[in-house]
Amino acid sequence: MLRTANPALNNATFKGLPCSADKSNAMTIQGTVNKTAALLLVLLITATWTWDKFFETGNPASVGTWIMVGAFGGFIVAMVTVFKKTWSPITAPVYAALEGLFLGGISSVFEARFPGIVIQAVGLTFGTLFALLFAYKSGLIKATENFKLGVVAATGGIALVYFVTIILGFFGVQIPMIHGSGIIGIGFSLFVVVIAALNLVLDFDFIENGAEAGAPKYMEWYGAFGLLVTLVWLYIEILRLLSKLRGRD
Repeated sequence: MLRTANPALNNATFKGLPCSADKSNAMTIQGTVNKTAALLLVLLITATWTWDKFFETGNPASVGTWIMVGAFGGFIVAMVTVFKKTWSPITAPVYAALEGLFLGGISSVFEARFPGIVIQAVGLTFGTLFALLFAYKSGLIKATENFKLGVVAATGGIALVYFVTIILGFFGVQIPMIHGSGIIGIGFSLFVVVIAALNLVLDFDFIENGAEAGAPKYMEWYGAFGLLVTLVWLYIEILRLLSKLRGRD
């Protein structure tokens, strides 16, 4: 059974998809890696644009609109991609571009407050990606059913906490301590970072299974999209964790 906490890469993704007998038209791991690199490049281009726009003015308001466009636009395109997987060769790059607008704007604001924090967050994100990829390929970490269930449950719990936080925020109420820079807040962020990182293992397993199942070629874009969703989440959570740690200085 294929299961992942990533909403883009869940256990029903390959259900009902035709298997390609022609290997040239089937999903491959290398093809997915290439598509992931392409999406990261698109994200970097648009992120650089909003980053430069902020530092030209030094005013967060100069990128506020683009942050909102990237955040809400990215969410809408992500939902379209999840329900229309055949569109992923088009929607995945669009998602990457929108997330780049969002991440570039958010990152620049954090960088202005905590100089050097972005390069640290980027380094930790990709360091985590490659470390877990090595652990997965070497068999140090195995995506067993119990492992998957644990990560899925923890991810669902985090999503619930964030959802409640957003709802309470509309009424001016905040969940105490977990979003602050105290011990509990830092501990919570560290826990979220660990769970986000473990989702990468589930994503690797999902992509590997898709390639073995001979999924259609367009699923390479979909797999790359799902992996990017996890990387974006991981980066944001690392950025939040580092900001809490820096905020204690």
